[in-house]
Amino acid sequence: MTTSGSLPSAPQPQAPCGFLILDKPAGLTSHDCVARVRRRYRLKRVGHGGTLDPAVTGVLPLALGSATRLLPYLDGAKAYRGVIQLGLSTDSDDLCGSVLQRRPLPPLSRELLEAALAPFRGPILQRPPQVSAVHVQGERAYARARRGEHSELQERAVTIERLELLGWDPSTGQLELELRCSAGTYVRSLARDLGEALGCGGALAELRRTEALGFPLSAAVRFEELEAEPPPSPLAPLLALGHYPSISLEPADLVSWRCGRRLAGPEHLGEDQVVVVLDPDGNLAGMARATPDGWLQPRLVLEATG
Repeated sequence: MTTSGSLPSAPQPQAPCGFLILDKPAGLTSHDCVARVRRRYRLKRVGHGGTLDPAVTGVLPLALGSATRLLPYLDGAKAYRGVIQLGLSTDSDDLCGSVLQRRPLPPLSRELLEAALAPFRGPILQRPPQVSAVHVQGERAYARARRGEHSELQERAVTIERLELLGWDPSTGQLELELRCSAGTYVRSLARDLGEALGCGGALAELRRTEALGFPLSAAVRFEELEAEPPPSPLAPLLALGHYPSISLEPADLVSWRCGRRLAGPEHLGEDQVVVVLDPDGNLAGMARATPDGWLQPRLVLEATG
């Protein structure tokens, strides 16, 4: 109801919510990209789905608005295409670092390289690079490395689901790889460890991420496209959640859901199964987890009222 002489206020534009997939160019940090998107969309809440080193290009998923709360539920696997330079070792395990040692290449055939790659497929233990974001005594390893300090980094369990040799050039000592791996895998560490296994050293020369959080490179927009008017529309949050089962709420259940109350779940769900919850119109209402006694316990409620 409006008072005499006053005009009804115009509806406020809805804040963007969803995922913007950037094709990150070389030379920018992931933080640079987040800052640019915050300014462009006038948002405070923007998060990224997996840091990319400045020299690395490719898929950088960015969550806008309340979609940032969905990041823990997305598929953490990532895919890359990269080039490894054999015959040298660096302090950063890529060509951006200082060369520590150069060694001659042994005679290498494609068959020998395939045999050397075999132990890196599947679950492995991997030591992160000295120049990495791993915490060491409350400090990032890269900060210690910049001061010339060596950190004793523990090996971590990772999985390389797919590792394919795409090409080998014995004249340059470079091999091209394609891989899909779990979150936390360092391709720089793979380059270093493969070089050591071959007895000549190795460092990452080029890397491009082709998939992250379930988003392929084909869904990415170039950094320059952010200047368009209007800027690119974010992808709907549901596009990133297709690997989970979903249920639709009845109209009578929507109020209870938004108050954070648990609801009876379908019988076919396994214990601790994550479930996408949709409102009666088919829009994302939140995320739930199945309990042993057959209930759906809210874990993330959008448009909560309680």
